[in-house]
Amino acid sequence: MTRRDILRQAGAGFGIAGLASAAEAAASNPWAPKQPHFPARAKHVIFLFLNGGLSQMDSFDRKPMLDKFDGKPLPYETPRTEFATGNLMRSPFQFKQYGQNGTWVSELFPKMAGIIDDFCIIRSMTSDIPNHGPSITMMNTGQSRVGRPSMGSWVTYGLGTENQNLPGYIVLAPAASGEGGSARWSSAFLPAVYQGMFVSDTQSDPRKQIQYLANPRLGLEQQRRQLDLLKDLNQGYIGELGAAPELEATVQSMEVAFRMQTEAPDVFDIGKESAATRELYGPGDFARGCLMARRLVERGVRMVQVYYGNANDWDQHADIMGHKVHAAKSDGAIAALIQDLKERRLLDETLVLIGSEFGRTPVVNTGGFRSVHNGRDHNVHGFTYLLAGGGVKAGAIHGSTDDFGFKAVDKPVHVHDLHATALHLLGLDHERLTYRYSGRDFRLTDVEGKVVKEILA
Repeated sequence: MTRRDILRQAGAGFGIAGLASAAEAAASNPWAPKQPHFPARAKHVIFLFLNGGLSQMDSFDRKPMLDKFDGKPLPYETPRTEFATGNLMRSPFQFKQYGQNGTWVSELFPKMAGIIDDFCIIRSMTSDIPNHGPSITMMNTGQSRVGRPSMGSWVTYGLGTENQNLPGYIVLAPAASGEGGSARWSSAFLPAVYQGMFVSDTQSDPRKQIQYLANPRLGLEQQRRQLDLLKDLNQGYIGELGAAPELEATVQSMEVAFRMQTEAPDVFDIGKESAATRELYGPGDFARGCLMARRLVERGVRMVQVYYGNANDWDQHADIMGHKVHAAKSDGAIAALIQDLKERRLLDETLVLIGSEFGRTPVVNTGGFRSVHNGRDHNVHGFTYLLAGGGVKAGAIHGSTDDFGFKAVDKPVHVHDLHATALHLLGLDHERLTYRYSGRDFRLTDVEGKVVKEILA
């Protein structure tokens, strides 16, 4: 006999009535805050995604052997890459040691170097397929094929959100296009209410950032009466159908859209920040996105993802010197976000992830129609991610690549492991956070993933 059968038979069925009431309450408000599986270290996530592939040996993984063997062949068989590659290529950027641990950081990131002790650096990340589409999809959904829910959707499905007037998962980027498209923040087969809401960070006017936020024909009071009528009609239909989670989610989405009209224009208006704060973050779309991300988690949004650019900007196949342009636009903004969160006592409860879909090769990229051969190809065999706040060990360095920075050789961390660790810090067991679909229980980490306990504070 199942627990449900016992509840149905015991006490004239009052037990099953209570169980049904709880289920109905959850269905009527899928964004309601939920208890984690165990005490959480983090309440929020900010994921800064550097589209295209940050080069680890030109940023946070110094390799002196590249200087010694510059221009010479790799002394072992070249791992799989996307294009043809040639000999080893040294980094054109200077490195210095910073912080209490003497961490080596490239001249590209002077402001992040100044607070390097706030970061946990994973130097042994690995992924599966060395081209943008599958790797971006993998980093966002845990699978290289389109059709799985994004990390943000899993997080809001598992925890709900704290602010019922804003979506639990918000994506900030110049445009919704780009490699992977909206699949990067899709809820896939999870209820649609858990998908990411895209907001352009190119606009400084909050009224232009979210399309159709205001209703030009109906005032708030008229909209409220209209929604109440629709809700009554839908509830009557649900009463006849029984469980109708998709319809319930639609009703809830309409309610949130109504409430957003009063709160969203305020939270996206960075003009309400002091001039000193805006100057700290600096100009540009990515800097604006970082500042918005802080404002959103401050208001209780569960997960915010900020994309750098819209066209794999860090993808320097021809000339790695292109990293100078993008580092100049992101270094100060990232450092400002960490400092700002810390000063507002939000860093301890906010997990910040910083990285790309993969890294780059220590050998020069010779394939493709390139007029200049001073760049690096894609590399899934070993690359770097930075984490901060939310229960990670500040100042820690985890794992390493080989002498040339090509392959992870010590304590490799797969994308599944990163996802499992992020969920763990949020109080979620990645093996228990499942959703039954098409006759099988799915999860973010599929059938793999392990928590990287060495980086936990």
